[in-house]
Amino acid sequence: MTEFSLNQRLVGLRKSHGFSQRDVAEKIGLPVRSYQRYELGESVPVISSIVALARLYGVSTDYLLGLRDTP
Repeated sequence: MTEFSLNQRLVGLRKSHGFSQRDVAEKIGLPVRSYQRYELGESVPVISSIVALARLYGVSTDYLLGLRDTP
């Protein structure tokens, strides 16, 4: 398994999908600043946000949480 960082994984997924932070926040129903804190590593998403992010990006929650290296 490679070194894992949730915030780096979120940044990579967002950029690979061509979304802005505002886009992602709106799509998962969060204030932009809350989502920005996830990407900065200042806050950890609650379970409902993890599930919403996994659905948005079409990846598993295990991938988001660093339990798997394949989406």
